[in-house]
Amino acid sequence: MRIWFEKRNEASYISLLDLQRVMQRVLKRSGLPVWHTLGFNPHIYMTFTCPLSLGQESLCESVDVKTEATDPDFAQWQDRLNAIMPSGIRVFRVEPAKDKASAIAYACYAIRYPAQALPQLESYNSLPAAAVQKKSKRGAKEIDLKAYIPALDCRVEGDRVCFEVCLPAAQELNLNPSLLAGFLEERFGLPAASASILRTALLKEDKTPFC
Repeated sequence: MRIWFEKRNEASYISLLDLQRVMQRVLKRSGLPVWHTLGFNPHIYMTFTCPLSLGQESLCESVDVKTEATDPDFAQWQDRLNAIMPSGIRVFRVEPAKDKASAIAYACYAIRYPAQALPQLESYNSLPAAAVQKKSKRGAKEIDLKAYIPALDCRVEGDRVCFEVCLPAAQELNLNPSLLAGFLEERFGLPAASASILRTALLKEDKTPFC
């Protein structure tokens, strides 16, 4: 089963490790028929899809669990989980898991800065290149952000300036929007901490929604 949930506001500062603990406790307290692993230390089998970075919000987080029920009531699962979820986490859909996590190719984000950041953001558009260092367990690799974010289509909404980006999120290449925020800080002095990052969608290779 795939449990879809939002992770907003203060919940964005729950790390993946702590989120695993949260979900373990919530599922146990709910009394729902969740399958446990076998052995001396049984625990709930869970797989999180494309874990989110600390401090970022999301409208499309999911965790896969196994159930012992032959005909689960998805609406009941949603209601019972939401009744005991911590603030900032809200389950909006429970359904059979369809696509494998490996089908995810892109993640889309809505990014917001204070409105006075508009000149710096527009300056990005005139750059011929935007080289950053992407670090991983295999070492550092130089990435040109302009190959994936050619321009920022900014719009002002009240006291904020907003734009959207869609970045690779596959196993072969996964780009975090914090790379862009870090580049904007280093190049234009725009504090990365002033950016609000919200993940809005997970897409497959053909740009259809992951489900």
